[in-house]
Amino acid sequence: MNCLQCLPRSSAFPLQSFKAYSTKPSRTVSTMGVMNATDLPRVVTVKAVSGSASSAEMSNANVEEEKSEVYSNNMTTAMGAVLAYRHELGMNYNFIRPDLIVGSCLQTPEDVDKLRKIGVKTIFCLQQDPDLEYFGVDITSIREYSNFYDDIQHLRAEIRDFDAFDLRMRLPAVVSKLHKAINRKGGVTYIHCTAGLGRAPGVALAYMFWILGYKLSEANSLLLSKRSCFPKLDAIKSATADILAGLRKKLVTLTWECSTCSTVEVSGLDIGWSQRIPMKFDAKQGLWILQRELPEGRFEYKYIVDGEWTCNNYEVVTPANKDGHVNNYVQVSDDDPNGITATLWKRLMGDDPDLTKDERIKIRQFLEAFPEEE
Repeated sequence: MNCLQCLPRSSAFPLQSFKAYSTKPSRTVSTMGVMNATDLPRVVTVKAVSGSASSAEMSNANVEEEKSEVYSNNMTTAMGAVLAYRHELGMNYNFIRPDLIVGSCLQTPEDVDKLRKIGVKTIFCLQQDPDLEYFGVDITSIREYSNFYDDIQHLRAEIRDFDAFDLRMRLPAVVSKLHKAINRKGGVTYIHCTAGLGRAPGVALAYMFWILGYKLSEANSLLLSKRSCFPKLDAIKSATADILAGLRKKLVTLTWECSTCSTVEVSGLDIGWSQRIPMKFDAKQGLWILQRELPEGRFEYKYIVDGEWTCNNYEVVTPANKDGHVNNYVQVSDDDPNGITATLWKRLMGDDPDLTKDERIKIRQFLEAFPEEE
């Protein structure tokens, strides 16, 4: 029998033939359960258009459109919401607060000037190098250009795209760096990933929740009233619990029964849907086995058996999503369901979590003492 030892459950979306590229919004962003971008106030899309276009320019435009289409499809599959990003339309953004903007990535050094004109003092980039390479963004020239000016700073704090667990694990370091940068420079801050639909909204929400004193639901409502996006709230809640209760891990064992398979891998868990972990075959038991330490929280995963994605029907599965996909999942939790840690997790993972005054002080002190990143 295929079985899960130790623990139960989790949540995400399986992604096949996926490549981890960046995130960026466009003028035509639509999100399940959220207003359309055309309804959003103060959305700005910046695009320079020449008087005529050569065949080479048209060809490049077609390539960009195709890349945008692939990226949007991957983003929709990974995020579990209908999301679209059109890189060819240029940088787009929304003011969430007068001093906080969430948007898509800068594409050229000239975008630095556009942001300076609206008072931006800090450009905070969450993209990884593969994100930039996919759309051909020259981050070096953008950073060098921004360094010419004393009134603006360009900082990077990388988070893996389409990966809620990496967002959770990176949020304390990233928000710490953001908080210190804003304290130094003041003014308006521009937070961006690739499309500005996942990572950037998530970091903005965590900053508003941890530093600016918002309830998470209030910050999320404000964000969604300004920008159509899909931040991973559970990642922010989990990161909050990690700071307050500490990050503790437990050993989880996954098994797949098959003596005729050539390879069995697992995707999801804490590595995201763009990566796979090979399972080891135990000939005596006739089982493929994976043991992995996971922190508290919920983790979805799927098996890849000889290249075919599948679920283990002997383990707990999620309800089917809108596309009919289901995943296995595991819930890693404290051994004492009535203990202080379990009670804290239950409160923070609820629908409308808030922080006490002492918790806010503890989080701020934690972030201010966090070691500086390069």
